[in-house]
Amino acid sequence: MGDAPVLIPDAGPWITLAYADGLDLLLKPGWPLAMVDMVLEELTRSHTPTSQQIAAWVTDQQIPVLSTEVCRRAAGRRQRHLGEMAIQETMQAMAMEQPPRRGVFLFEDHKIARATFLLPPGCLKVTTRAWLLFLEREGWLDSAVAIERRAIEAGRQFSRLRFPLD
Repeated sequence: MGDAPVLIPDAGPWITLAYADGLDLLLKPGWPLAMVDMVLEELTRSHTPTSQQIAAWVTDQQIPVLSTEVCRRAAGRRQRHLGEMAIQETMQAMAMEQPPRRGVFLFEDHKIARATFLLPPGCLKVTTRAWLLFLEREGWLDSAVAIERRAIEAGRQFSRLRFPLD
């Protein structure tokens, strides 16, 4: 897996997969999975229906938490888009490594799809829905729709966004 891309989910996919009891789907391709510190902060600083589940799963699976300058400077402030900014910082650092590492930014927010999110060469941004369809196509998941349905039935307001956008 030395050439495999690093999967870096934003907060939305973590939440949706936690609602669907499907966090293990992040590990299905066998790619390295990383949690960006600011995203972990956003997901666990307040008690939510998924905050403890996500924190425990990250610990149990020994998911690396990548430190960022964005998180260090935020120091407890609540400001919009810090998780995305920390992911962008992480991906830029990966692109500067020799040889450059590839990354997959997993997101759910429709605003990210339409906004300019600078991705270095070799990096992709993919919606949660597209990720689930990829897993299904590769035979690692029986039904992407079933995961979406499970998340919605558990109370998740799942994005209706389809990506790439038409």
